[in-house]
Amino acid sequence: MLKIGVLVSGGGTNLQAIIDAIENGNITNARIQAVISNNRNAYALERAKKHGISGSCISPKEYASREEFHQALLGKLQEEEIDLIVLAGYLVAIPPVIVDAFQNRIINIHPSLIPSFCGTGYYGLKVHEGVLERGVKVTGATVHFVDAGTDTGPIILQKAVEVLPEDTPETLQRRVMEQAEWILLPRAIQLIANDKIKVENNKVHICG
Repeated sequence: MLKIGVLVSGGGTNLQAIIDAIENGNITNARIQAVISNNRNAYALERAKKHGISGSCISPKEYASREEFHQALLGKLQEEEIDLIVLAGYLVAIPPVIVDAFQNRIINIHPSLIPSFCGTGYYGLKVHEGVLERGVKVTGATVHFVDAGTDTGPIILQKAVEVLPEDTPETLQRRVMEQAEWILLPRAIQLIANDKIKVENNKVHICG
């Protein structure tokens, strides 16, 4: 049974998609062991509580240094014996000490088709603002493994979403979540939980 640790900062809509997929059987051989947020007021923690999932806040603000925060987060993940870390709207950079300890065991959902509109500065609504400013006709979402860079890890799954002429950053964000993010993230977890993924030469191969 794959033990998942979900890291969140806000409302937790992607967390809810994972919870729903586990409860309806679209994710098998996996369970959410812990939900961890850097934000004590994140609604994601309430979502976890409603489903009987352990939730906790580990915030950089509560530690004297960033290094102490990183060690506290790593300690919690190890204490919970987490097999897979899922970044579901987590707005804190993952430090090398955690990337190294969980190599190819951390996945992230990014609201664009990487390598477009990704990297430093592209997060949340800023991604969709960039899409609309550039005038592209298709955007989407990407699930990828996390490495030492920003949105540079091996790509697991992608799904395209049409950009409409009347879109605002908010409407586009919502449609990307509904049509891509909430579908891709559970699907990627299902593949990992059932040993359907191999990483070779920085590329993901889906087996079976």
